[in-house]
Amino acid sequence: MAQAQALATHPTSNITPEKVREGIELEINGRQFRHTGDADMPLLWYLRDVLRLTGTKYGGEHGLGGADLVLVNNKAVSAITLPMHQVSGKKVTTVEGLAAVDGKLHPLQQAFVDEDAIGCGYCTPGWLIASLDLLNRHPHPGDNEIEQLPNLCRCGCQTRVRRAIKRAAAAIDGGRA
Repeated sequence: MAQAQALATHPTSNITPEKVREGIELEINGRQFRHTGDADMPLLWYLRDVLRLTGTKYGGEHGLGGADLVLVNNKAVSAITLPMHQVSGKKVTTVEGLAAVDGKLHPLQQAFVDEDAIGCGYCTPGWLIASLDLLNRHPHPGDNEIEQLPNLCRCGCQTRVRRAIKRAAAAIDGGRA
């Protein structure tokens, strides 16, 4: 016992803690993170492989089709084309960050459910992010604005997606009144 106390108060080696590694600080879905790996790693791989936030999908190396969209400082961007060093100090929102902390769906998510605008589900996270970006810019978008979204749906849910976006716009506007 006395020997254990002596070792605890008088270490026998000169262990020096490593300095905190510099990294890329960012906020994802309201939580702070530090990436200390490759600064050129695409944000998509950090989200999916490191943080296990798998809602954002890989849609190809060029980000076409919108499956990999996230909000960066409230603007929709392709997570596969965005290297980590470009998100330093920024706020990222993924599809996992749309619902409230208590689990209540965002009005846009609820509208997608209500309008059955999900299909196979692969493109849905990207649609939700692109739609939220659109609603932030145009609170009451028309068909023309909705058709300009970069998302592809191979299941043919575009008509239901359009209805869902308009339903969400009405619900969000109703919540402001």
